[in-house]
Amino acid sequence: MSFLMPKMPAMPAIPAPQPLPDPPKYDDADRAAETAAKQAKLRAGRVGRSATILTSASGLEDDETTTKKTLLGG
Repeated sequence: MSFLMPKMPAMPAIPAPQPLPDPPKYDDADRAAETAAKQAKLRAGRVGRSATILTSASGLEDDETTTKKTLLGG
């Protein structure tokens, strides 16, 4: 009863391996320029919180130059 179980087809031939392309150079000029640009962007973004803090432990550093009128007549 071999007509119920047909024979397996033959496997195709394995193709010859292709040579791999040359890997990219680690120290090329494009990579150095890209790294320098990333470092410059990181340095520009490193603004600390001290630039935004306007007070110290003793209070405001500026003298108050404006006064508001209150409803109580002052």
